[in-house]
Amino acid sequence: MRVHFADTRNLVSRMLRISLAVVTLAAVNFAAAVHAAELPIFDAHIHYSEDAWGVVSPKEAIEILRASGVKRALVSSSNDEGTQKLATEAPDLIVPELRPYRGVGESSRWVGDEGAVTYVEERLRRHRYVAIGEFHLHGADADLPVPRRMVQLAKQHGLTLHAHSDADAVERLFAQWPDARILWAHAGFERPERVRAMLRKYRNLSADLAFRTDHAAGGKVKPEWREAFLEFPDRFMLGTDTYVPDRWHVVQEHAQWSRQWLKDLPPEVAERIAWKNGKVLVNEIMQRKGKRAD
Repeated sequence: MRVHFADTRNLVSRMLRISLAVVTLAAVNFAAAVHAAELPIFDAHIHYSEDAWGVVSPKEAIEILRASGVKRALVSSSNDEGTQKLATEAPDLIVPELRPYRGVGESSRWVGDEGAVTYVEERLRRHRYVAIGEFHLHGADADLPVPRRMVQLAKQHGLTLHAHSDADAVERLFAQWPDARILWAHAGFERPERVRAMLRKYRNLSADLAFRTDHAAGGKVKPEWREAFLEFPDRFMLGTDTYVPDRWHVVQEHAQWSRQWLKDLPPEVAERIAWKNGKVLVNEIMQRKGKRAD
């Protein structure tokens, strides 16, 4: 059988084109995997309270966050000195928020404590914050005088409210201040259908996913949560919730786990949830104060 040179050349050319296509596809897939693995994170739920100070030093805490690929972290503490310690150590990383707790264990008492108001007012005079919270508030307690004063202070200073609340309390907060910006801690531990209903009702409501694992498993997003993320890609944020000192040792693991399930979403949605929504939240506050986050 005679093989013409032209036929051989065409065959080689086709093989090269196929090989190039395969290599290109592999390169694209590899780049996508690398991008997902290195996806920066805005952690919207970090605490550095007084019970953690002797376990994880400020320097160690910052090293943990940086090693986890956390570029910015919304931090509150009981008391606020913990937040200030981290902000002093890494002002480029820490986004301070102010919770109305003067010590560990006040989450259920602060709503009736006028001293919490005095404390928050004093701290607001001394430092800059982007939010009041994360605070625990449920149902009709939102209408008590102390929580009402917190809403007034947030309005006065142009701050977000970071509420660990049921849906009832969130609705009561919006009733007091319809234009409030509320970050719903843990998405209220509500089912995704309820979360979606709340997000539809309140355009200034966002939700962090701290301490939740029900939205993903095995690197895959649950169908009901996928619908929520795709409907509201600009309203969800990640969060670790270092509410006890030992939780500092899972920050890196949580970041890795989050990147795995984020890969199951469209890249632009994954980026929004991972860090862009947090950046928007901070910039909205900073713009009111004449500053801008990087």
